[in-house]
Amino acid sequence: MPTQLDEPGRIDDGPADSRPGGGRRLDEPGLGLHDITWTRVSAKLVWTDLIAAIVIGGVVTAGLVLIGVASGGTGGSAGLVWFVIAAIVAVIAIVTAALTPRRIRSIGYALRDDDLVLRRGLMWQRFTAVPYGRLQLVDVNRGPLDRVLGMSELKFVTAAASSNIRIPGIPAAQADELRDRLVELAESRRAGL
Repeated sequence: MPTQLDEPGRIDDGPADSRPGGGRRLDEPGLGLHDITWTRVSAKLVWTDLIAAIVIGGVVTAGLVLIGVASGGTGGSAGLVWFVIAAIVAVIAIVTAALTPRRIRSIGYALRDDDLVLRRGLMWQRFTAVPYGRLQLVDVNRGPLDRVLGMSELKFVTAAASSNIRIPGIPAAQADELRDRLVELAESRRAGL
């Protein structure tokens, strides 16, 4: 089961005695997060996320404006409500687009001796440690825009039924190498169990 940090820096993996480091925070010296060299995802991922935010925000905003026009325009209170909702959606889309570059820069991963550690998040940082022995499948996905930009997404299936671990925006050649390396590490760790 992957170890997840839902509270910033705190491991949520069972009783304190059974946690790595005896329940100490992962960002304390001696547990390795200070010494990790993080590998960041491709900066091209910003473009795919920006396009998605702008297109979705624009379509929803335009749809709400059309509904507002159809329900009486600015003359009626029903139309005005739809325009206010459209403005709120537009502001949310703009803020999301503005924060996208920083959010993408916050995504990183590192291969440690016994696990893969994934970090993400600006305000709520989340660290996920996936022990190599728990990996059952490493899947490489490439959507149409990803193929154009030469990127891939790695998805992991672990022994935990509810795991949804993915690393987006990895350069295609690096993704294939990383997949092969993780499969090799997973097989060697499972053989030792």
